[in-house]
Amino acid sequence: MPNSIHILCLKRFLGVGLLLVTIVGCRNKTPNFYSESDYRVVPKIDAHIHVSAKENLFEEQAKQNGFQLLNIVVGGSSEPDTLRKRFDFRISKKKEFPDLYEVATSFSVKEWDQPHWATKTISRLEEDVKKGAIAVKVWKNIGMVLKDSTGQLVMVDHPKLDTIFNYLAQKDIPVIGHLGEPKNCWLPLDEMTVANDSIYYSEHPQYHMYKQPEFPSYQDQIDARDRMLEKHPDLTFIGAHLGSLEWSVDELANRLDRFPNMSVDMAARIGQIFYQTIEDREKVRDFFIKYQDRILYATDLGYGGKKPVDEQIKLMQETWKLDWEFLVTDKILTNYRVSQPFQGLKLPREVVDKIYYGNAQKWLNMFADKD
Repeated sequence: MPNSIHILCLKRFLGVGLLLVTIVGCRNKTPNFYSESDYRVVPKIDAHIHVSAKENLFEEQAKQNGFQLLNIVVGGSSEPDTLRKRFDFRISKKKEFPDLYEVATSFSVKEWDQPHWATKTISRLEEDVKKGAIAVKVWKNIGMVLKDSTGQLVMVDHPKLDTIFNYLAQKDIPVIGHLGEPKNCWLPLDEMTVANDSIYYSEHPQYHMYKQPEFPSYQDQIDARDRMLEKHPDLTFIGAHLGSLEWSVDELANRLDRFPNMSVDMAARIGQIFYQTIEDREKVRDFFIKYQDRILYATDLGYGGKKPVDEQIKLMQETWKLDWEFLVTDKILTNYRVSQPFQGLKLPREVVDKIYYGNAQKWLNMFADKD
């Protein structure tokens, strides 16, 4: 009998051991990294797009590529009624595609010098939030275009804007700030570090500050934004376009350390990340891992219905797929924006999940009630 008992115990022990080995083996087989083939099936959010077309081309492509979207109203120099129409259109899109879209509104500064501008602006923002807006965009016209009645350029730390930012902080409404421009904006076209910047400023010379030395410098823009954040430490702030600090992950890290309620989206600035990766891939990769909770995937893609359908589809697919390859794999890649090949960052999947989805939920409360 004792021998039988010993044999039975041994079988049970071996059985448990085999089970543990099997479990550990399965865990070890679970990949810590995504691959190119995971692209369409992993949930993703593009947290900065501009769609104003009645056609559903953008929506169809987003669904096929596994994206949900934040559709942002832009144009703070426009008339209030114009902005309202843009917002209402985006809300109609959200109602048509409730599981695909969230909407960010904006406010007009066209009536800046009129009495009660701040009060009226807050009232409009309250209405937009009730209709479904989850964030407010502040555009680069503040700091680069808007002048008051005395001819002085209005910067984002202007006391008159404090009322708006105080209201948004109190209501816990995030601000998406496109303030300033890439540092290349203050350089000659042939000295810019990435081709997409030189192309943009050749086509939009009104924003090429190198040709307008009478306007504030790059550092003036950054300093004004930083002073605004110092005044409003409780404001949830998403720095659009890598917070206009796209040229240096060190400078960006400095601001993220300094302002705990600040995050950044990558919209239209990943070329600058490519550029820095060429020089020091590991530093860039370390930055993405260290600040994995503060970076939102975004592209600045848009569609107004004018671009030929084939061109629009190609642009969207190529943009989204290249970005996925860069963040997920360690392939050697090329792109027109930079003159040399660069290597993908191959970020761990938990980092990728935050950048592509979790951080948009955390910082913008996107689709939080739809999981």
